[in-house]
Amino acid sequence: MHSEFDFQYALENTRVIHEPDRRIDTFGSTQFEFHLVSELMDSVGVTRVRQGRIDAQKPLILKPNSDDWDFEGFGPQGTAFGEWMKDQIKHIAVLRYGFQFKRGDVNEELVHEPFQAVCDRLVGETISSGNPMRVVIQGVDDTWEISLLKFTFEMIEKSHNINLFDFKRRGLLG
Repeated sequence: MHSEFDFQYALENTRVIHEPDRRIDTFGSTQFEFHLVSELMDSVGVTRVRQGRIDAQKPLILKPNSDDWDFEGFGPQGTAFGEWMKDQIKHIAVLRYGFQFKRGDVNEELVHEPFQAVCDRLVGETISSGNPMRVVIQGVDDTWEISLLKFTFEMIEKSHNINLFDFKRRGLLG
């Protein structure tokens, strides 16, 4: 089981190398395609690339006492991080709205190239694809699900004002 230190380390060492052009849709589900790149600690010149999809369901307006967060498809470390994150958010007085996060199948491969070369290649491929929902994330290998969830929480933060505006414009919030 991972500790709070592991969570903090993953959070501090995860960064989005190429951000998607789109945000989480207010009134429909959103699918991001990700490449999560990590360095192997015990091998030189070997990079792990995980590729998959993460689905964020449409935002819901939740009552303050509701804990309807579900991290379907994530392993023990992703679930533990989600529980830890829910406890952290309870201490913040902000508008909360929940999502169901569903991680689809993840493919992974070991690439025998330096880390930066792999990152540069993936960013180039992402840009040339023209897909506004693709993201390249630099993460921590043994806690990669936490890295993926960090990206998802950052997307919530970046989408929040847009979603709030849309809810207000439709008269769903005062």
